Amino acid sequence: MTKTATIPYPPMTKHTPQILVVDDDSEIRKLLSRYLQEQGFRVRLAANCKEVHERLVTNQIDLIVLDVMLPDGSGLDLCRNLRSQRSKVPIILLTALKEDVDRIIGLETGADDYLGKPFNPRELVARIRAVLRRGQVSRSAPGEAARYHFEGFVADPFTRTLTDPDGGDIQLTGAEFDLLMTFLDRPGRVLSRDQLLDLTRGRDGDVLDRSIDVLISRLRRKLSDGGAAQMFKTVRNGGYQLATKVSVMDRST
Repeated sequence: MTKTATIPYPPMTKHTPQILVVDDDSEIRKLLSRYLQEQGFRVRLAANCKEVHERLVTNQIDLIVLDVMLPDGSGLDLCRNLRSQRSKVPIILLTALKEDVDRIIGLETGADDYLGKPFNPRELVARIRAVLRRGQVSRSAPGEAARYHFEGFVADPFTRTLTDPDGGDIQLTGAEFDLLMTFLDRPGRVLSRDQLLDLTRGRDGDVLDRSIDVLISRLRRKLSDGGAAQMFKTVRNGGYQLATKVSVMDRST
């Protein structure tokens, strides 16, 4: 009888992304750990909020897959807490909640994406890769020296930072920064929700998905707090438009 060969995991290096899987179900943790390793990721596990903080202290985590329901607290509260501590580690929420309002709350807490249970592990991997890809800035890219100037603000895609006209730092989540850059690359162009979902999240938009509206609202609020007038114009039956002049300058300028 022919033996079935065991497929080895892809070789891991210090540059291999490390994913923290947070779920109180030990079987789900085990299955996700095995699958993610098969897909070429390093994996750390946590069963509750306390263990999440411990893993973040002792490991270099590149992304967190976070279940909303945890035994010692809500994943939503944990996400909000990490963002209040200015943690920029990308977070994908896993939730059995189906209502749009629950997805919106997840994004309001600073999550970068969400996935409803039950889910296909292949889709989770696709989401992980998309979020990691959005967060990467290639140091060999031709435009790495460029910075975007608009209304006194400066957005730097290399450091993924946004400063206001007074030089103060405006804290943006990964999803907020990605959406802002999408507009800065296309000033004056009207972009539909579906286009924005596709450009920022690397997948087809769902016409019922209101996450873009939430992110636009948050950007408006944060830029307004930074002293800017409303720059994001809502176009009826069209989408959104960045209605301001954008200049692309060398970082040394």
